[in-house]
Amino acid sequence: MVILRLFILIPTFIVLIFLTSLSIYGLSELYVNGALFVKVGVSIVLFFSFLIIGRYMLLMIFSILQTIKKSADEERSKIIPKKVSVIVPCYNEEAVIEKSLKSLIAQTHPFVEIIVVDDGSTDRTLSIAKSMEYSYKYKSLKVYTKKNEGKAKALNYGIKKAKGELILCVDADSRLDEKAIELLVQHFQDPSIGAVAGSVYISNQDNMWTKLQALEYIEGLNMVRNGQALLKSVNIIPGPIGMFRKSALLDVGGYADDTFAEDCDLTLRLIAKGYKVDFEIDAVSYTEAPENLLDLLKQRYRWTRGILQSIKKHRRYILDIFNKPRLSLVLQYMLFEAIIWPFMDFWVNLFIVYLALIGGGSILIVYWWILFTVLDVAGAIYCLLITKERLSLAFYALYYRIFFISIINIAKILATIEEWFDIEMSWGKLERKGKI
Repeated sequence: MVILRLFILIPTFIVLIFLTSLSIYGLSELYVNGALFVKVGVSIVLFFSFLIIGRYMLLMIFSILQTIKKSADEERSKIIPKKVSVIVPCYNEEAVIEKSLKSLIAQTHPFVEIIVVDDGSTDRTLSIAKSMEYSYKYKSLKVYTKKNEGKAKALNYGIKKAKGELILCVDADSRLDEKAIELLVQHFQDPSIGAVAGSVYISNQDNMWTKLQALEYIEGLNMVRNGQALLKSVNIIPGPIGMFRKSALLDVGGYADDTFAEDCDLTLRLIAKGYKVDFEIDAVSYTEAPENLLDLLKQRYRWTRGILQSIKKHRRYILDIFNKPRLSLVLQYMLFEAIIWPFMDFWVNLFIVYLALIGGGSILIVYWWILFTVLDVAGAIYCLLITKERLSLAFYALYYRIFFISIINIAKILATIEEWFDIEMSWGKLERKGKI
């Protein structure tokens, strides 16, 4: 399998060098003959191109190295006798709570307790969970209810009730593969590991938007985390599947509710304390994605606001490369993804449109789109080969760069501007349809 991945990586790298050379040749002519605005635009396009290509190739290389390392030093079939407490916070999740809990009850790891924390739901969530508590009481399923105070406090409530050495936090709208817990637990044989993220897949791949998100999750999230795992510095433990050492959670004070991204903030605090954060690519959680553009943009807007709030909270470590090297690198990467990339992508697209309108650099535009389409398709094929997703999703990589990423980046830019001016926002819960 490693040979196959290298087979994708090496020719992709050669094609990228060729296309980049053509682009540089075209850009150099524009730079020499163009006005000042064109010279500035050309410089930004070149810089952006090298950043993006470097990011993709570095993450692919790190991901391959992590896969090789993992296959060399892991006993995959061994059951680790550690008790796991699964915390499921829920608020108005009647459409999904039963499927979610059934996936937890079906786990192959034998030492599991399930703690459901109903955060003051106004629908049938509590009654459904209570019914399952009665039906599956032999499975150590406990249901608690409290007044509505938000996800962070619901999770902390569950952590206080937990008896396990390890804590698995999962969103109520998620469904886990049956071996997910068993695979996550194995990482905690290393006492320096404070948390482990799992893979997140999209369950409702019903239309173009959800299929593009499925590709984005595989390429933009899971591959990134697999690469980051080489340095044991995964930057965000996702809400749908994240396991923690209970002592590490207590050491950093549990979840905080002062950002819209409590998962991101908690991960950064763990890294700041010196804990390593790993990734298990084969431990899979399925979640329901927004099915239309408006809901998608609202979601990414909220995510970006929350990530920026977390970065701001830990900003003193951004340049602290000597005392907190892993945290500093993680924060710098997050700044690039949340702010620098979206703004540069927006500028480059505007500049290319400008060139098209004035009739200059038309061949350059072709090179540009081919360059990044090759990058996206190669990245998609590589990621799909190392995951459980369908290879047919690679087709959607053709649309990925043309408009999907640009649309997402506009939401990120808007979120950045509004966060800068401290404009008030609310979470705005996504309506679930039970497609997990």
